[in-house]
Amino acid sequence: MLEAVQNLDWSILEWIQEVFKSDFSDFFFKNITVLGNAGIFWVLMSIAMLFSKKYRKHGIAAIVALILQLIIINLIVKNAVARSRPFTLDPSITLLLKAPTDYSFPSGHTFCSVIGAYMATRANWKFGLFAIPIAVLIAFSRLYLQVHFPSDVVSGAVMGLLLSVITLYVTNKVYLKRKTKDSVPEAAI
Repeated sequence: MLEAVQNLDWSILEWIQEVFKSDFSDFFFKNITVLGNAGIFWVLMSIAMLFSKKYRKHGIAAIVALILQLIIINLIVKNAVARSRPFTLDPSITLLLKAPTDYSFPSGHTFCSVIGAYMATRANWKFGLFAIPIAVLIAFSRLYLQVHFPSDVVSGAVMGLLLSVITLYVTNKVYLKRKTKDSVPEAAI
């Protein structure tokens, strides 16, 4: 099973290079992927949501999820799985960016992008019209640039969605509890 997934991973990476490779794509995806470095785009978006009372809850949930992602994925899962990146396994791959030094599984760029896009969309579906395409482009850039396997990106997306749902659920419970506590008259306490 693992060998079949790895063969499919390599086939998809080769297909992407055959279909999309161009000078424009090199430039575009090299620059798009930077938005996902350290989740910076999504961190800034989350901080911006904190300034609006209407979207603050989603900003808090996004920041918590991004911090959990850093701990769970970068410090634990990547080191436990220790999967090599495509360019380390195939020396014929020419990187267009500085070689990442951590492991490949799962894609942290994709994980953060899904968290950001999910929280933005849940805050306001109109935000999703912008956030979802950015998240997809960042995830695809990791494949185009051959720094992740497709299974790394899919796993990052699934884990990002799962963590987002759980984090927003808990945040909603905390907000509801706080709101209920705030609305109880002092004499009743």
